[in-house]
Amino acid sequence: MIFQDMDRIVFVGDSVTDMESTQPVGEGLFENVGRSYVRVVENLLSACYPEVHVRVTNSGTSGNTSRDLLARFQRDVVDLNPDWVSICIGINDVWRQFDSPAIPDAQVCPEEYEQNVETMILAVKDRVKGVFVLSPYYMEPNRQDPMRARMDEYVAICKRLAEKYGCIFVDFQKLYEEYCGIRHSSYVAWDRVHPTQIGATLMAREFLKHCGFDYNHNVL
Repeated sequence: MIFQDMDRIVFVGDSVTDMESTQPVGEGLFENVGRSYVRVVENLLSACYPEVHVRVTNSGTSGNTSRDLLARFQRDVVDLNPDWVSICIGINDVWRQFDSPAIPDAQVCPEEYEQNVETMILAVKDRVKGVFVLSPYYMEPNRQDPMRARMDEYVAICKRLAEKYGCIFVDFQKLYEEYCGIRHSSYVAWDRVHPTQIGATLMAREFLKHCGFDYNHNVL
């Protein structure tokens, strides 16, 4: 596994990452880390690698676009001195184009989105062991759906930036496309965005695929 004893992972993003975590930074006891895929990642790390102490920090904030996240990135990510950074942002950048079409200043176009994410990567890539870029998504398997088609543009930006800067790319859009080919999206999210615990588990599993994680590893 890529994480070492006493490593700190800071997960940053919007409501999909946040999910009732303590603000502005959630970690430690009780439900401070929230109920998202971040919680499931921490659960699995602790259950399967009890000898490895990993500090999991949730810096997600509900409603954030990449513009909002960039504005707080120094405080909620860089200043925490993480060993690993996971960035999952972009759903609201796209969503506001469809649920608030008359409010253009709340929307983030692809060009600005790419610049925002690139700025975040550059702020930490030389200070940490690694950066994860987690794609935004829309749980719609029909690629011709307008919001799904728009989301694919933002996913492609994430993949391109990850390749450019040697980040670890995790494709949540592909994950949900494949899953929703078997079960309807309503099974994991009423609004095709905010996942149930099933969705959070799917996302955590997809994240850990890129971490050399072994479910059978247990020193007990």
